[in-house]
Amino acid sequence: MTVLQLGVFALAAVIIGRLKRGRGLTLLGMSVFAVYWLQPPQEYPSLAFWLPTATLALTILVWVLVARREARSWKQNWPAWLVIAGVILLVDLNQFFGFEKIHTTATPRLWMMAMVAAFYSIFLLAALKYSRAHGFLLATVFVLIVLLFICLKTPSLITKSLDFIDSLRGQQAPGSRHIFSWLGYSYVAFRLLHTIRDHQTGRLPALTLSEYVNYVIFFPAFTAGPIDRVERFVQELRVPVPMDGQDGVDAGARFFMGLFKKFVIADALFLISINDVLVDQVGSSGWMWFFLYMYSLRIYFDFSGYTDIAIGLARMLGIRLPENFAAPYLKPNLTQFWNSWHMTLTQWFRTYFFNPFTRALRTRDLPAPLVIFTAQVFTMILIGLWHGVTWSFVLWGLWHGLGLYAHNRWSELIRLRIRNPFPARSQLFLNGIGVFLTFNFVSLGWLFFTLSTPAVAWRALMKLFGGAL
Repeated sequence: MTVLQLGVFALAAVIIGRLKRGRGLTLLGMSVFAVYWLQPPQEYPSLAFWLPTATLALTILVWVLVARREARSWKQNWPAWLVIAGVILLVDLNQFFGFEKIHTTATPRLWMMAMVAAFYSIFLLAALKYSRAHGFLLATVFVLIVLLFICLKTPSLITKSLDFIDSLRGQQAPGSRHIFSWLGYSYVAFRLLHTIRDHQTGRLPALTLSEYVNYVIFFPAFTAGPIDRVERFVQELRVPVPMDGQDGVDAGARFFMGLFKKFVIADALFLISINDVLVDQVGSSGWMWFFLYMYSLRIYFDFSGYTDIAIGLARMLGIRLPENFAAPYLKPNLTQFWNSWHMTLTQWFRTYFFNPFTRALRTRDLPAPLVIFTAQVFTMILIGLWHGVTWSFVLWGLWHGLGLYAHNRWSELIRLRIRNPFPARSQLFLNGIGVFLTFNFVSLGWLFFTLSTPAVAWRALMKLFGGAL
C-alpha cells in the first residue's frame, strides 16, 4: 500500500465510522473498491480487473452456500448486490476517467461483463438450489479453495502456466520472469475456509451478503491481516464500539505508529538486511550476524507496522481487530514466541488443524511424545507452506516444529525434576538467557524464510559460524 492509499483509507474510515445510517453498505463499497485499487500491475493487464473480480465472485459463492435461509432473502440483500455491482461498473468505467492507477487499461467491455454476470447469476441460482439438498458442492468449493491456494503459492506452477500461455500467444520465451500476484488471496482463503468449517459444525451465525463480504474483504485487514473471527467481527459491525475523543486519539496514534514502523524503520532496515547478494559478498561472520539481526528487526517492524495500521483504521470504523503481535522477540522460549507472533494465524492453525489432528492421533493410542512431535512438526510445516510451496519454507517450518518439540520436552523434564521455583533473581537471569537463545533461534530460521534457496541459506549458516558447520 502506498502513502496515498493509506491516507484515503484513513479519511474514509473516519467518515464511515461516524455514519449513523448506511454504515455497512458504505463500508462494503469502500472495501470492494479497495480490492481493485490495491491490486498491483500484472503482466497481463486485464488480470488487474479479473483477479479482484474473482475474489468477489468466490466470496459471494461461499456466502450463497453457507448463509442461512433467513439471511438470503432478496429484500434484505438487494442493496448489497447493487453496491457491489455499482463499484465494479465504476472501476471498469475508470478507463475513461483514469483516476490514479485503478485498472486504466485492457478493461473488459460492458457486454462481456454483462455476459459474465449473467452466467455467474445462473450458476449461483443453481448452486443455491443444489446446496439445500447436498453438502457435496460446499466440500468441492472447500477443496478448490485449497487447491487454488496451493497453485498460487507454488512459483513453478505459476511460471509453467504463464509460459504455456505465452507459447500459445507466440510471445515470451519459456523460463522468463513473470509478474503475477493475486493480492489478498491468502487471507481471503483463510476467512472463507473458516466460515465453511464453522457452517459445517453449526457455529456460523446468520450473515447477510453485506456482512459476509465486509468480513472477508474488510479493507483495513485485506492485505496483511489480522485474521479475525466472523462472529466477533459481525457483532461490532452491527453495533460499533463507541468511540470518544480519547479513543479517536488512540486510533490515530496506532495508525501513525504503524506508518512510522513500516515506512521509516522497516524501510530503512531493508537497506542493511541480509539477502542473497550479501551472503556471497560478506566474508566476516560478525557482519553476517549484523545483517541477519537487521532482517529480524525489519520483518517485525514491517509486519507489525501493517498490523498497527489495520488496527488503527478499524478502530476509526468502530471495530476492534484482534492483536497480532505481543513483543515476540522478548519471549523466553519458542512456545511463547509463537503465542505472540502473528497470533491470529497461529490461532487459526491451532483451531482448524493442530487440535483436530492431535485428537485424531490420540485415538490411535500413540505415545504422547510422538503425538506432540507429529502435530507440532506438521503444523509448523503447514504454516511454512502457507507462505509459499517451496523447500525453503518447508525447512523453515521444520526448523520451528523441531524447536517447539525440543522446548516441549525440555519443559516437561524441568517440571518433573525441579519442583521448587527459582529465586526471583535467578528466574530473571534464566529468562534473559531464554530471550537471547530464542531470538537467535528465530533469527537463524529467517535464513530459510528470506533467502532464495536452501543452498544460499546453508552458505549463510557456514559464514555465520565461521565455516565450522
